[in-house]
Amino acid sequence: MSNISSLPKALQSLVEQLSRLPGVGKRSAERLALALLQWPDEHLGRLAEDLRLLHERIKSCRCCGNYSEQELCPLCSSSSRRRELLCVVESAVQISVIERSQAFQGLYHVLGGKLSPLNGKGPQDLRIKELAERLDQGGIAELIIATSPDMEGEATAHYLAEEFAHLPITISRIASGIPAGADLSHADAATLGLAMHGRRNMKHGEAQSGEEQLGYVR
Repeated sequence: MSNISSLPKALQSLVEQLSRLPGVGKRSAERLALALLQWPDEHLGRLAEDLRLLHERIKSCRCCGNYSEQELCPLCSSSSRRRELLCVVESAVQISVIERSQAFQGLYHVLGGKLSPLNGKGPQDLRIKELAERLDQGGIAELIIATSPDMEGEATAHYLAEEFAHLPITISRIASGIPAGADLSHADAATLGLAMHGRRNMKHGEAQSGEEQLGYVR
């Protein structure tokens, strides 16, 4: 059987680039590439310019770590958010997932990952110091930990609960409902909304041994 593609090399190259996107297989990438071929030059030029300037335009919010075009993201600069509630997530992608659920009106803090010793990710590699600084400023009544329900996410949640257990605040964990081992970034809005509303308190002996599973023993 011949492996020669019927597509010109320029289209083959575009298909290869598009297939790197999450959830886009070879066949879907081919359909997208052929669809782009039908676009007028004006639209293609606008897309190319947006892609070229993407890293230049999008930065991390100085406060929470969310994606932003300004020093502060729209959520941190909004006067309508509940500033006594702070939700910890692994990545900025998860903020948009939670926002779609419309179940949370507080502020966020992006950790920049989760504890994963096999991948060389320890507490010093996460934005835990920045989180501690925000909590030390006062005004936070509840810290909501919304890491993924896999082993690394659970260990990260327990680590944070113990790290800040001395503070006079409520520390809670989003409820079950999201399948164990799932990435929070892929949760649907309805399930995530229920998980947020049903969050549980992690203090009073509920937060323990998670980080020990990954080798982070105090």
